[in-house]
Parts: sequence; C-alpha cells; structure tokens
Amino acid sequence: MIKYQERYPSHPDDVKNYDTEKLRNEFLIEDIFEAEKINLTYTGLDRFIIGGAMPINKELSLEAIDPLKAKHFCDRREVGIINIGGEGTVVVDGKEHTLKHRDAIYIGQTVKTIVLKSKEKQFPAMFFINSATAHCAFPTKKISKSKAITMDLGKEEEANKREISQYIVKATTETCQLQMGITSLKSGNVWNTMPPHTHNRRMEVYFYTDLDTNQRICHFMGTSQETRHIWMSNNQAVISPNWSIHSGVGTSNYSFVWGMAGENLDFMDMDGVKVTELK
Repeated sequence: MIKYQERYPSHPDDVKNYDTEKLRNEFLIEDIFEAEKINLTYTGLDRFIIGGAMPINKELSLEAIDPLKAKHFCDRREVGIINIGGEGTVVVDGKEHTLKHRDAIYIGQTVKTIVLKSKEKQFPAMFFINSATAHCAFPTKKISKSKAITMDLGKEEEANKREISQYIVKATTETCQLQMGITSLKSGNVWNTMPPHTHNRRMEVYFYTDLDTNQRICHFMGTSQETRHIWMSNNQAVISPNWSIHSGVGTSNYSFVWGMAGENLDFMDMDGVKVTELK
C-alpha cells in the first residue's frame, strides 16, 4: 500500500509570516515509517519525493503515484534508498540487492519494478527513500556502509564534531541530480551544519534519526536574516527550500540522512553564512 501527500514551494517573504502550525504543515514530514506501507511526500521543490517503507510480513512495491502521470515510478525518475533498520532486500527488475543497516542503493531511470522486503519481521528493514527527476538512465548500484566516503568535521569545543558519510555522490555513483548521505554527531555533540549555509542551486531534505524517544531536535530554517525553527522527533524529515539555511541542534547526539537535488553535483557547492550574521 502506498500513501502520498503533496507540498508546494513557498516564497521566503511569505514564510516569515507563518505561525508554528503553518510552518510545520508546509515543511515538516512527521509520518515517514508505517508498518506494511510506503509513505511518500511529493514536493514542487525540484519535484523531489521523500518517503519511507517498512515491510514486515509482506513485500512492498514502489509504484507510480498519480501526480507522476507515469506507468512506472522510474519512468522519468531516479531513486536513492538508505536502510536505517534491520537487513532487507531491494529487488530491482527481478535482481535482488541485500541492504544491511546503513547500506544504500541507487536506482536509475527506466527501471520497471522495485520491490522491498525485510529479512526478519522482528527486525524489519526501514527503507528511507529519496527521488528526483532524471534525464537519462544510469545503472543501479549498491553502496555499502564500508564503501561510503567518510570525512570528519567540527570541533568538540563548538559541540559539532561529526562524521559525514557520502553514499550517493559524484565520487561514488553516476546520477542525474540526486545525492544522499548520512551525518552522525559524536557523543556529547549536538550541533549539525553549523555554521549554516544555503545553496541556491539545489534544495535539500534532512531526515533525523538515531534519537532517543525522550529527546528532540530543533531544526532551523528560513533566510539568515529571518530564521525560523521547527521542533522534531526521531524519524521525522524536514524540507529545505533552496533559499533557506538548514541547521539543527539536539538535546542529545543523533544522526540525519541528507538528500539533495538541483543544478549540479558539486557536494561543496554552498554559500556559507557566518554565525554572527544570523538573526
């Protein structure tokens, strides 16, 4: 079963007038994972799709939703999937790919069938899904956790020491525009993407995970001169427009999956914002 919702782009001058409820309704995605379902959110920002699939007793098929006006999900799209749960299988046009915890897979345009399965129902797979439009077909490729490009950033004294794992990026995988990876905060560190930045050439989604039930994330967005915040729980995502900063702080350490699409595949293409400039 597939459930979906649609979201629409917003102008920064309009967003500064949003109250808490309106801000959350426009940018926060609360229900990513639901047993035996695929939940998708389709946004007009770069036509990006965000979703989650949690098969337990049965397999789930990623099929085209009505807004795509397509026979198959990947007729005009590419897909990235990162498994944040137990071991699972992604079957792409009949070929099985095993995804253990924190393994990823890239699926290119023209693929006809994508089937998602868990190995054990007691420890179901949790497939976090990103999708962007595609102009040509690149091969399906699995990127295991050990094959991701890792780098360390941040400082203990600034409470932002973190490890970035690049899974679906130009250096590992050919894509049209999709990029995905995971950032994990070290114990005792709580700030991500600080100092913040924007990148007018693409939008981004943050999916927060590895957060204790009694802890929370405060995600910051908006322009650097008109910031806003959204309080978030574990396994929730937030949509970041191209004009918005995207940064967050937790009441404990956590991880987040980031996904991007837009103008180019240069991971370091960003416009930095000094902490002293934030308002």
